[in-house]
Amino acid sequence: MNKQFNQFRFWAIGLATSWLALFVLVPSLMVLVTSFLTRDADFLIQYQFSLEGWKSVLDPSFISLLWDSVFMAMMTAAICLSIAYPFSICLMGLPQRWRSIILFLLIVPFWTNSLVRIYAIQFLLGKKGLINQGLEFIGLIDKPLDLLYSQFAVIFGLSYILLPFMILPIYSSMEKLDFKLLDAAKDLGANATERLLRITLPLTLPGIIAGCLMVILPAMGMFFVADLLGGSKHALLGNVIKNQFIQTRDWPFGAALSILMIALLSFMLWLYYRATKMSNRAGGINDSNF
Repeated sequence: MNKQFNQFRFWAIGLATSWLALFVLVPSLMVLVTSFLTRDADFLIQYQFSLEGWKSVLDPSFISLLWDSVFMAMMTAAICLSIAYPFSICLMGLPQRWRSIILFLLIVPFWTNSLVRIYAIQFLLGKKGLINQGLEFIGLIDKPLDLLYSQFAVIFGLSYILLPFMILPIYSSMEKLDFKLLDAAKDLGANATERLLRITLPLTLPGIIAGCLMVILPAMGMFFVADLLGGSKHALLGNVIKNQFIQTRDWPFGAALSILMIALLSFMLWLYYRATKMSNRAGGINDSNF
């Protein structure tokens, strides 16, 4: 029996490792190598070493665009966090049956393609959309607001699509929270704010970091959201990468940007690892904290 289990483990791990190596590691290495090659108008790339792709990353115009992309992704994460954390706290106060129903309703929008939901947001934010018509009907505005094709529209769309990705890891962290610690803190005289700041937040920090990780990186890469809601003036990093590979055909620059996104992801994974270690230390809360 033990021999069969070892064989199963060997094949399972071997197949998973082979799959990751073939479809993750090898393509990533190909992108990395491409970022150090020379651009060619006819054949896309020349197998000649060059740093032009990486030099383009330091171009001031690109730095400005990168900052706009990071800003929109960070704003999206902040909005999602400000909604998801109180929502998760309220959800934990409900009976288990109602929690399951609400989580199910939260996942239902995933059954609809994101592109379809973006078109629905266009209907909401357009000059003849539901929001403008409603504001005009109640007399708050005299003429339609320019909500569509703006930075606000891009952040709104990203927040709508990515909100569940913030809620689920935070809720998962709160489910693992030992509520006896909160009861003990209350008995020791800690008020609601102190219990939140000294117990709930530190112990759910891995969920917060995981949620931010699952929002910020996709937010920077969802080029279709910026195309449909932001027009040409509010592009994300994903838009630039797509344009370099498809339109401009500057593959070394596009590959360098892709590696930059991978580096950002790796940095956020490191933050998640550090946050998990901090949370484990915070698990040893004692009476001296109050």
